[in-house]
Amino acid sequence: MIDELETVILTRDIPESGLTAGDVGAVVHRYAGGAGYEVEFVTGEGRTVAVLALSEGDLRPMSSGEILHVRSLVPT
Repeated sequence: MIDELETVILTRDIPESGLTAGDVGAVVHRYAGGAGYEVEFVTGEGRTVAVLALSEGDLRPMSSGEILHVRSLVPT
């Protein structure tokens, strides 16, 4: 189960929010029993792009052997 404040990776594109698979977010709330998560995605400057309710299937924890990659945010 993913914990609150954990760094997570989006596993699918969410074009209506300008997000793509591989984007990095932070869990800001975990619903009871892990039924879902509120995840915040921010720019490098800390501006919130989206806060979304997502299921565990939409996310995965970041592993220690991964490196971050930067991309330009395409406005929606």
